[in-house]
Amino acid sequence: MIDSDGYRPNVGIVIVNQSDQIFLAKRIGQEAWQLPQGGIDENESELEALYRELFEEVGLLPEHIELIAKTPKWLRYDLPKKHQRRFQNPKCVGQKQVWYLVKLKESEDNICLDHHDEVEFDDWRWVDFWDPVDQVIEFKRSIYEDMLKAFAPVLFNNKHHVPAKFNRPLKCSAISLLS
Repeated sequence: MIDSDGYRPNVGIVIVNQSDQIFLAKRIGQEAWQLPQGGIDENESELEALYRELFEEVGLLPEHIELIAKTPKWLRYDLPKKHQRRFQNPKCVGQKQVWYLVKLKESEDNICLDHHDEVEFDDWRWVDFWDPVDQVIEFKRSIYEDMLKAFAPVLFNNKHHVPAKFNRPLKCSAISLLS
């Protein structure tokens, strides 16, 4: 499902543990690290996509996590020309993503990367909050920075520090999902 501007709707997931470290996963057979994400299927809600992707990519169920926050709007990134499928119709030029911040309530023993037929990751680790920006592929770095800046005030109760190297203007503030 690609919109009229060429962007594929997608849900991204930031999983944090009790120490507020972020789950970062390595793409299978590559030295590429990223956060879980996946397309939103036709007639699927954002939350349905979130739970499906969480289970398919990480093996976690809704009861394993607590919803903390989400981005209030689509955050977009463009795919470099070499990553675009030239003969795909309609042409996909990038992704538009809504991001969710979730906290792992259960033991990390529930994490299982090979729970689905199409395994996407072959390793994972906990990293400090801002580390994913530097570890993700170059063309996704700005969206990671924007999304983490939106989530930091919610996760850290406005007691956070944004590293000086992340100097992009704030694109949006996260919507807290805590009751």
